[in-house]
Amino acid sequence: MNRWIRLGAAMIVMILIGNLQYSWTLFVKPIVAATGWTLAEVQWGFTFFIALGTWAMPLSGWLIDRLGPRVFIGVAGWLCGAGWAAMGFAHSLTTFYAFYSMAGFGVAFAYCGSLAIALKWFPDKRGLAVGLIVAGYGSGAALFNPVFAHLIRTAGYRATLLETGMAQGLLILMACACLQNPPKGAVFAAPPARPRVRRHLEEFTGWEMLRTPQFYVLYFMMLMMGIGGLMATAQVAPVAASYGVGATGLAIALSLNPLANGGGRVFWGWVSDHLGRERTMFGAFLLQAVFLMSVATVGRWGARWFVPAVALVFFTWGELYVLFPAVLADMFGARHAAANYSILYSTKGVASILAGGLAAGLFERTGTWDYAFYGSAALALASALTAIALLKMPAPQKRHAAAEAVASRARAAHAADGA
Repeated sequence: MNRWIRLGAAMIVMILIGNLQYSWTLFVKPIVAATGWTLAEVQWGFTFFIALGTWAMPLSGWLIDRLGPRVFIGVAGWLCGAGWAAMGFAHSLTTFYAFYSMAGFGVAFAYCGSLAIALKWFPDKRGLAVGLIVAGYGSGAALFNPVFAHLIRTAGYRATLLETGMAQGLLILMACACLQNPPKGAVFAAPPARPRVRRHLEEFTGWEMLRTPQFYVLYFMMLMMGIGGLMATAQVAPVAASYGVGATGLAIALSLNPLANGGGRVFWGWVSDHLGRERTMFGAFLLQAVFLMSVATVGRWGARWFVPAVALVFFTWGELYVLFPAVLADMFGARHAAANYSILYSTKGVASILAGGLAAGLFERTGTWDYAFYGSAALALASALTAIALLKMPAPQKRHAAAEAVASRARAAHAADGA
């Protein structure tokens, strides 16, 4: 089977699971109105969905690298479909959190397996292939948000969750039949020589990667960058209401945001293949800081300012899910790419705590979103500056190789002194 067909099937899976995150904001106000739960209590559901799903990634990545993505994405279809559908029957916060977390585990399996398709089958076009895969996750909601909004208005949020959960679970099960890892010994075209893209030939396991300083620099960069975009994802409808943006402006934003998110992922992935990962990170993350501040300033001037400001936040945020897996595979190899990236991806769970329940709680306490947006902008700026430091770092070395290099230099120095 052609590798592009496999990539297309993985994109379909990513589009479907992306709805569970990027359509969430449509359900927030109906759930609050129907249940009497506070905004912060409902948004903690989003936090649990992101956090527990991402913290399941290391286990799923390790298993997918060994057994292949098909079984796990099949399981993901059941978890995503059943968890999302069952939320419509939740009459307590505990069961609501449990069902949304169940869907989060399914997203972890499907996301990790789909991303592995791009990393393993496309070493020659890694930035572009990863960009296309994660663009599906980020932009698919543009197709489905109008459908979700219509169903919520006409049938209510409970029926919408049930019907769309069953449909999406079934479609994921159908798509996963096309997904598997490359056979052992498969040979692909060599990556084109691009001096600005640094590639390291050693293959690192997760444990070996965790013993390098480069990994921890990447970890904190991704953590700092993740907060602002996740906050915009979870809170765009409440923020729009706070700024007086009407239903029409919000509807336009909910259609443009996924398109900007997905388009940004493909664009910045393509740029990174030519300009280099770290240089692309600096430019994109710096712009993210600027656009986050613009939401809290010009965004409150009305829908004509709010809509493009939020869209630009999404355009300069989603690329972190392209650039970080690509640079990780460049630095630590593709053999264990799914397992290695799943460890780094756990930053999303930490970021969701600040972006979901805590951000909503801060707004309820202060009556303004300024603290959340300005704080997120400062973190994005710090991540941009750290990308310059990452560019100047040497390639990672395995611990035994580094020790051998030190010993070799010591022997050479000793020999020179003896001479």
